[in-house]
Amino acid sequence: MKKFIPFILMAGIIVMFSCTPKERSAEQAQAPIIEKPQLKLQSDIMTPEVLWSFGRISEVVVSPDQTTLLFGITYYSKEQNKGNRELYTLGVDGKNLKQITNTPFSEYGALWRPDGKKIGFMSPESGSMQLWEMNPDGSGRVKISEVADDGITGFSYSPDGKKVLYTAEVKIDKTVKDLYPDLPLSSGRVMNDIMYRHWDTWVDTYSHVFIADYDGVKLTHPVDILKDEPYESPLKPFGGMEQITWSPDSKTVAYTCRKKKGKEYSLSTNSDIYLYDIASGKTSNLTEGMMGYDVAPAYSPDGKKIAWQSMEHDGYESDKNRLFVWDSEKGTKTDYTKNFDQNADLISWSNDGKSIWFISDWHATDEIYRLDLADGKITKITDGIHDYQTVQQAGNLLIATRVSMSKPVEIYSVDPATGKDTEISFVNKDLLDQLAFGKVSKRWIKTTDNKEMLTWIIYPPHFDSTKKYPTLLYCEGGPQSTVSQFWSYRWNFQMMVAGDYIVVAPNRRGLPGFGQAWNEEISGDYGGQNMKDYLSAIDEMCKEPYVNKDKLGCIGASYGAFSVYWLAGNHHKRFKAFIAHDGMFNLEAQYLETEEMWFANWDLGGPFWDKNNKIAQRSYANSPHRFVQNWDTPILVIHSELDYRIPVTQGMQAFNAAILRGIPAEFLYFPNENHWVLKPQNGILWQRTFRSWLDRWLK
Repeated sequence: MKKFIPFILMAGIIVMFSCTPKERSAEQAQAPIIEKPQLKLQSDIMTPEVLWSFGRISEVVVSPDQTTLLFGITYYSKEQNKGNRELYTLGVDGKNLKQITNTPFSEYGALWRPDGKKIGFMSPESGSMQLWEMNPDGSGRVKISEVADDGITGFSYSPDGKKVLYTAEVKIDKTVKDLYPDLPLSSGRVMNDIMYRHWDTWVDTYSHVFIADYDGVKLTHPVDILKDEPYESPLKPFGGMEQITWSPDSKTVAYTCRKKKGKEYSLSTNSDIYLYDIASGKTSNLTEGMMGYDVAPAYSPDGKKIAWQSMEHDGYESDKNRLFVWDSEKGTKTDYTKNFDQNADLISWSNDGKSIWFISDWHATDEIYRLDLADGKITKITDGIHDYQTVQQAGNLLIATRVSMSKPVEIYSVDPATGKDTEISFVNKDLLDQLAFGKVSKRWIKTTDNKEMLTWIIYPPHFDSTKKYPTLLYCEGGPQSTVSQFWSYRWNFQMMVAGDYIVVAPNRRGLPGFGQAWNEEISGDYGGQNMKDYLSAIDEMCKEPYVNKDKLGCIGASYGAFSVYWLAGNHHKRFKAFIAHDGMFNLEAQYLETEEMWFANWDLGGPFWDKNNKIAQRSYANSPHRFVQNWDTPILVIHSELDYRIPVTQGMQAFNAAILRGIPAEFLYFPNENHWVLKPQNGILWQRTFRSWLDRWLK
């Protein structure tokens, strides 16, 4: 599954809605406020509890006068088994850090009001998620909206400050209770089309965009611009408010939508950018005839142009992300990345409207780039061993968030002329200063077809080259998701090497950042060259004297877990332990169990019953369940009930097969998690089980 940053916030909102509004509000009000832990560590080696103690920065927004940053930090409590997000402000020069909220409710989606005099944010304090406002110092907290049911899921102010756009879930389809009022206690569902559930929820409602009048006190006269349409904006499950935007003159709203339903929706990635004219109420399709994902529209400062991210092919979620610009005066749509063999993500305009900033992955790091519209030139601004996650301009500087395999998210200012970056937030410095992290090194390894493959090697803290270390082959998910310099709270490389393991993380075939041809080699070839790439990486590292080739493990999630399952039947006794999290085990079953059929059709080549389809038949012939007779190595299977992308039955099949084959196996099951593990105690249990399994078989 590809990386989608906006979902991090939405996941937190969704987790909160597990009980009724009144129960939720009362429970939160009574609980102690979760704040930054003050830890004095007894050891410099990271533990799961320490990992969950880091502050998680998100949603950095520059003030209208471009002097102050607004952002949130989430801290988690193991005891309360949840997180709490507070809001902070910080000067763009890194001075005057201030915490401006201190409540048990969590504040989300905070924005500066266009006049800079107020800060708007979402809070569930009243029992449902509503729009609130406060002064920039945190005083004068007042509720602004009264949206029914669970309230709103996102919002933004019109540039003139006279209207507010918000998103909310709308019920359109009839339920059993609507059809049969005399059966109010029935829990049954009646479906007559597919796509009845998505990611981790059943499709009972649709996210719609509303536009309401705003007088500085309350919202009135809301208009649903998708009224009665069984479509969603933003796109689920990962889309956020970056997919909906105002024109600078406040007369038009551009939004992302895939206007399809059921089977048609499940087979297509063809989303479009729609323009809604507020005065007339009419909607036009800016990207009609463009067949892939078209998302995240961004108006130029003068309102004459719109930039957006566009994929070319329908049904291909990992296609190249192109940077398109529509010029309203010329009536043209231009692909400025036609000769740029990389993705263009997370776009934002320069203040003068002459350039566009974006982030692109190249050779397993995500860097900041600039597109100059006058000549179409693309310039790489930053370079290093890190991943930039967001970028926006503040005066003469860029404000960006950055992570690495050795550091969670912090805020940086970047000189656009030189690329020099300066950390300004230091939220986690006190904790990082107490920890020893392993060295991360870059290594190019030759593949079986004589290509060069970038592989990250992560060494244990206090590494001693005279010793021999058990070593883990990390298999990446996606499948088309780079092994970049990410920081994860589950698949955290520093957490892994803290157990005195070496980690080998190859950028095997089928990952972006090495040209589109390299990226596309995996589709229809799941058991092919990319598996050889994995073995090339671990075999090369086994030549090192400090690698214990008799104590090798293989680990991965999602497509990475498919890789683990496949290698379990094809590793020729290289490995002594396997761990597979939420992986595809039986591709024929997976084809009919998953929700997004475009993914299965593109990557597997089509349905298993199409016997004349050579690509599809090759895919199913390489399904891991066909090699179970070769399994001979202990395996830990992890899977979650709410994973509708790769249903839990896939993990159950793998675990049951291992037990029936007499293979030592363990099954870690989460009834209330999705494709990820988001709750603190579940996350700590995950880490403890992960480590104990490896220690049992590799030490």
